[in-house]
Amino acid sequence: MFINNNSFPSCLALEYQHDALHNHFRSVAHLPWAMLLSSGHATHPHSRYDILVAEPLATLCTTGEHTCITQGEVQTTHQDDPLALLAQTQAALLPNLPAHPTLPFLGGALGLFGYDLGRRFEQLPEHAISDISVPDMAVGIYDWALIADHQQQTLTLVSHSDIYARWHWLLAAQESYADRAAEDMPFTLTSEWQANMSAEEYQQKFDQVQAYLHAGDCYQVNLAQRFSADYQGSEWQAFERLNASNQAPFSAFLRLPQGSILSVSPERFLAVEQQQVTTRPIKGTRPRHSDPISDRAEAAALTMSEKDRAENLMIVDLMRNDIGRVAVPGSVSVPELFIIESFPAVHHLVSTVQASLPDTCSNTDLLRACFPGGSITGAPKIRSMQIIDELEPQRRNAYCGSIGYLSCCGRMDTSITIRTLIAAQGRLHCWAGGGLVADSQWESEYQETRDKVAKILPILSATPSEPSESSAMASEAQDKPQTANESAPQDGTCTVHGDNSGDESRHDAHTEPQQPA
Repeated sequence: MFINNNSFPSCLALEYQHDALHNHFRSVAHLPWAMLLSSGHATHPHSRYDILVAEPLATLCTTGEHTCITQGEVQTTHQDDPLALLAQTQAALLPNLPAHPTLPFLGGALGLFGYDLGRRFEQLPEHAISDISVPDMAVGIYDWALIADHQQQTLTLVSHSDIYARWHWLLAAQESYADRAAEDMPFTLTSEWQANMSAEEYQQKFDQVQAYLHAGDCYQVNLAQRFSADYQGSEWQAFERLNASNQAPFSAFLRLPQGSILSVSPERFLAVEQQQVTTRPIKGTRPRHSDPISDRAEAAALTMSEKDRAENLMIVDLMRNDIGRVAVPGSVSVPELFIIESFPAVHHLVSTVQASLPDTCSNTDLLRACFPGGSITGAPKIRSMQIIDELEPQRRNAYCGSIGYLSCCGRMDTSITIRTLIAAQGRLHCWAGGGLVADSQWESEYQETRDKVAKILPILSATPSEPSESSAMASEAQDKPQTANESAPQDGTCTVHGDNSGDESRHDAHTEPQQPA
């Protein structure tokens, strides 16, 4: 069925299948600026939409002080605020539309807002090395999208241009992929994972954080380490493995000219609908268990944990303050506090902050006021970010930034890019971190960073013809937690023993499975 009421872009209703967008994206995944926002095939209440885009009208790439805007064959470079440039470019190319009752994205901006984009909004040192070529911001302006609504079980093609030409383009891409699919090189790792710091180096950085905490510089600092390996083959195949295993509601695959982003995030950053903003920070994690009694006990323990509740409340207050900078005075509220949400591998402790935005506040204004998300920095945010830059050897790039869309109808939805990998120049990078506070212990914190990648590293280490060992490893790890000395080589070589990961801020000795977001 074709619909065009002259106010909205053309809409073409198609036959719904739950995996339709993944099947379509497989045929365009090789194209620069092809992007997929995926609900992760999950039953989570926020796992409603999948959104596929490609062939943008324009692109914006920010690296450091410079933003390159490309439209067709024309490239211009600017030093203005990148989010202001994004808003201006979108306004020049697409109309400002009212919201649609069921379609979240009617065209607009979609892409990556890397953690280091925050350097454009706050004064930070430049100690950490920038060694990944992916830009700080990489966003396309798209005039079409293929959208699956898993609640309504609808599949809709939306386009501001010739909608039938776009549909035939998608069909032709599928036919072309069928002819070349056998030629795709399977994804495989060609080296061992290597951490960017040894246990001894981590302990030294941990001690430095403790000194800052006891001196009163901050209350919590999120310290992360990076794991890297060589690879070859299809990055999209790697994402499909991660997506099937993690079932994260804010998953995404972004194909950029400089590399690919693979995200399986469970955490929503900022969502806006009808000038109402919602954020849902995660703080607190416990592992899932196959035994129902043990599983319920873990969830109950998380609910009653004073330590996790205190940390969750700290980030709730931080997000209330960030949003309050641009919200209608007195409108900030906390309708949910310390709610348990269960994922395939973990229970999470989640809270919800909401507020009303004045008509004068754009989505880019909100993003600027809150970026990057406080759940992955620490508190106070700016001082924590300064300490992070001092202690982490390399910049975070996409990790702990955000992926999402800003629709021309005023809606926005973004994730926190935890559980997120970068594939660039034959190297695959994966991060894990945790929030350090005054009573943290370095051994458990160090082991936790390795536990958090245990849902990712074994899955990608398995070949396509052999099953991942992560499930068996998860059961073993839950029954027998390991210490840093038992499982972590001092030279930084990564040996992961189990599936014990969670949110990026956990900091007690309890091991946990993982799982942007």
